[in-house]
Amino acid sequence: MIDPASTVPPPTDPAVVRGVVHATGDDFVVLRIPGSDYRIRLVVEQALNAPVGEKVEGRIRVQARRMDTISAGGRYVEPVEGRPRRVQGRIIAVEEKDRSVVVSAGVPITCRLHDLQKPADFQVDQMVTMDVLPGATFTPAG
Repeated sequence: MIDPASTVPPPTDPAVVRGVVHATGDDFVVLRIPGSDYRIRLVVEQALNAPVGEKVEGRIRVQARRMDTISAGGRYVEPVEGRPRRVQGRIIAVEEKDRSVVVSAGVPITCRLHDLQKPADFQVDQMVTMDVLPGATFTPAG
């Protein structure tokens, strides 16, 4: 069953994702994303002090193998359940100092670029696609 989307105004930072804790462990959290079937498993640096069912906000960060621009396509994270392996969507922010871009892929995801790519190679509103390395993280807001 898909959870209804929130009626709360969106966060002021477009890179912040809102989710519901679906499962936790010492080094991971599974976020359920309201309005979708996503159950994204993410690494956390310290145990998340949120019980199952609690709403949380934070940033999802991934390391791109290589980011490519595309002319058409949808926004998604593959697979729907588990660790992110592929991300596709529209760039909503370019973060030069972190060598990353924020991609709207059904959820906002901060994507660190491959060493041979530069943030200046990409622009807001471009559609991009990429495979991502294991180790996607969640950092709580605040």
